Parts: sequence; C-alpha cells; structure tokens
Amino acid sequence: MILQTLTTIALMHWILLVTPGANFFLVSQLAASGQRRTALQASLGICTVTLVWASLAVLGIGWVFHAYPWLRIAMQLGGGGYLLWLAWKLWPSAAPAGQAAASAPLRYTGWQAYRTGFLTNILNPKTALFFGSVFATALPHQPPVWLIACAVLLAWANAMTWHLFISLAFSQTLIQRWYARSAIQMTRLAALVIGGFGIKLLWTSLAWFTGS
Repeated sequence: MILQTLTTIALMHWILLVTPGANFFLVSQLAASGQRRTALQASLGICTVTLVWASLAVLGIGWVFHAYPWLRIAMQLGGGGYLLWLAWKLWPSAAPAGQAAASAPLRYTGWQAYRTGFLTNILNPKTALFFGSVFATALPHQPPVWLIACAVLLAWANAMTWHLFISLAFSQTLIQRWYARSAIQMTRLAALVIGGFGIKLLWTSLAWFTGS
C-alpha cells in the first residue's frame, strides 16, 4: 500500500517534470551556454520551491486558492509578468544593435541564478495545485506524518534528479559546441518559450476576470 502510494506520486510527478516548461528552458539554456555552475544554482532554486509547494499542498494551500481565487490570480499575474521580463532579458536583440553583448548569453552570478530559478517556479501556483491534487488522489485518508514527509521529500528528490540531469547533460562539450554555433537562435527560442508561458499565465488570469 505504501509502495503503491509513493509510486503513484512519483509517476505523476515525473510526467509533469519531463514536460518541457519554463524551468526546463531556463536551466538548459544556462548549462548549454557554458554556465553549468549557475545552471545548478538555478536548479537548486527551482527545487527549493518544489519543497515549498509540496509542503504547502499538504497543509491545504489548494483549498486556500479555491476559497480565495483572487490570490491565485494575483500570483499568476505576477508570474506571467515576471516570465515576460525574463524572456526580454534573454532575447539577445534586446541590447542595442552593434553591441557585442547582443550576441552573448545572459550571465548570472550564483545568487542571481538561484533567485531566478526560485522566482520562475514560485510565481506559478499551478505547481501547488498539482501537488494538492496528486496528494489528495494518492495519499490515504488521514495518512501518518512520516508518509506525508516521505511524499514531500520524494517530490523534492524527483525535481533535484531531473534538473541536475538537465544541468549536466546540457553542459557536455558536444552540446556546448553545437550551442556555440547557434547561440543567438537557441537563446531566442528559450526566450520565446518562456515568454509564451508568461503570456499563457496572463491569458488565464484575464479569462478569470472576464468570466470566459
């Protein structure tokens, strides 16, 4: 029973993880541009949020978002705006034409990378809603505290494993050489995808306001 519960949580979480999203494109772009250390820092920020959202899901944050939908919408608006800002920062042509920086990848310090990963994930309340639904589905009625702790830690371990894999895989020499030949195109692709997720969050929020 316990093994089945944790296996169900793990499988559902891995489906979410391997679906490319803003987190994936942020970490892969940093790693492929030769910034493996900062990619790892961004991964740590993302996974810190996984631990936070999974813990809050156990405490009933999904119910809070359901009871006070304006809170979720406010976070989605903030998240959408932040992702659009991040996409603009990533887009090389945002620099004035003719400057060398226009073709250089965005560079982060360790703290900046951690903060970017943290904000990219924390400003998407759908992660909390996902964990809330998964835990409600998989966990038994009135589960013991140790089982809840195992479920939360399992979600964190899954996220760490996946994002560390991305950081290491995209920092390989072969991929970096390929990235060096198409740095601007790949950075713009990452910017477009991240910006797309930002627009999606804003559109979802607007639909709530209009009742559609």
